[in-house]
Amino acid sequence: MQQISDSRDTSPATSRTTHERLALGMLVSAQFLVMLDASIVNVALPSVQADLEFGPAAVTWVVNAYVLAFAGLLLLSGRVADLFGRRRVFTTGASLFTLGTLVAAASVDQEMLIVGRVVQGIGAAGLSPAAMSLLLATFPASQRARAMGAWGAASTLGGATGVVAGGVLAGTVGWRAVFLVTVPVSAAAVALAGRVLREDAPGARRTFDWAGAALVTGAVIALVHGAVDAVDHDWTSPRVLGLLALSAALAAAFLRAERRAADPLVPLELFISPQLRLGTALALLGGATRASTFVLVALYVQQVLAMSPQQAGVALVPTSLTGFAVSVVVLPRALGHLGAARCLVLGLVVLAAGHLWLAWAPASGYAFGVLPGLVLVATGVALSFTPTTVVVTSAVPASHTGLASGLAAACMQVGGALGTATFIVVGASAGVQAGGALDASGFSAAFTAAGMVALTTAALGAGLVRRTARPSAEAVTS
Repeated sequence: MQQISDSRDTSPATSRTTHERLALGMLVSAQFLVMLDASIVNVALPSVQADLEFGPAAVTWVVNAYVLAFAGLLLLSGRVADLFGRRRVFTTGASLFTLGTLVAAASVDQEMLIVGRVVQGIGAAGLSPAAMSLLLATFPASQRARAMGAWGAASTLGGATGVVAGGVLAGTVGWRAVFLVTVPVSAAAVALAGRVLREDAPGARRTFDWAGAALVTGAVIALVHGAVDAVDHDWTSPRVLGLLALSAALAAAFLRAERRAADPLVPLELFISPQLRLGTALALLGGATRASTFVLVALYVQQVLAMSPQQAGVALVPTSLTGFAVSVVVLPRALGHLGAARCLVLGLVVLAAGHLWLAWAPASGYAFGVLPGLVLVATGVALSFTPTTVVVTSAVPASHTGLASGLAAACMQVGGALGTATFIVVGASAGVQAGGALDASGFSAAFTAAGMVALTTAALGAGLVRRTARPSAEAVTS
């Protein structure tokens, strides 16, 4: 009797490939959420302010509460993931993110909304570094460039889509939809992480460096707080100077504590590596130019071109599409052929070109004065964001990838806060409108400053390229 063969391929290789695809989808979705939530609220702030009766200064805390919690806890959560299990931290982060989102969406007063944003930030701080370290552990060297391309696509698309979706949702459905739109994905991550993500063995450790954790978290929060306050207060004001001085004092105390700790939160000997030192500097400065881009553009099209929030969202759609296309099609090949360091430098140069186009293109409206700059900026962000993380994580042993991922993300967040504040202050010194918003000359000065920082960072990255022995896929496959 003739046997009928089963056409379904149930070989171990096929099963493994399916599992890796599911894991990749979950991890990049988590990163998409983190980047989306960092920007989606910005355009919806006027609606939030009107509904919950926020004052002009208080409404900024809807954004700042998330940024402070996220940036302040990235380094700590990355190290905790290394020590106690990356899947465990990922699941905990997704749970907190979902809880914070629901609290924010259901808010009936200012305090409830800010508490929800803090919880969201704490959850995001657990999600991002744990997801990156899980991705590096899941995919072998031969598949890592494509996986990092998907990660870059999620990061770029999340940041750009946040600005677009925030305006559209706030103008049509209402500001609460800005939060609720993320719940299905974060809830699915909580439900499916145990099945899709493999548990990693937590690192052996006798004690936990609570003093170091408290000091570094306080230092980062004080620094970011000082930076965001500099938008509304002078850099030389007692408030800003006090926060910056507090950050410096806590950072110095943290370094002393780490030198004395038997089991430090951040082993300082890792920074013997020139690649790690340069990589963290590139993350800080590059973050300043990337994160500020979408804030400045969103403000420019509304305050200078007089677009409504809905129109501003639609005007930024090419940013999302370009960033996604470059991350999926160009970035994996660039990482494979150029290496992470060269790809990073290329991205920063393109990013600088986009900033300078936005600064100096003739004031001829959106199609010529803004759109080409947006395409260049989106390309530059896509080519430089993920390679920055690759440079930093490849400079440390595999047992410290969570820490390195958190370090890279924290530097980029701090850089983003410092850069946005600095460039807005530069713009305000060049020209403001009657209501205090930047005028065309002010935005030109702000974009020029961002472009110059991007070029300076590219020059610093060129020094890293010279230190790289092999310009191929070494940074991705190591």
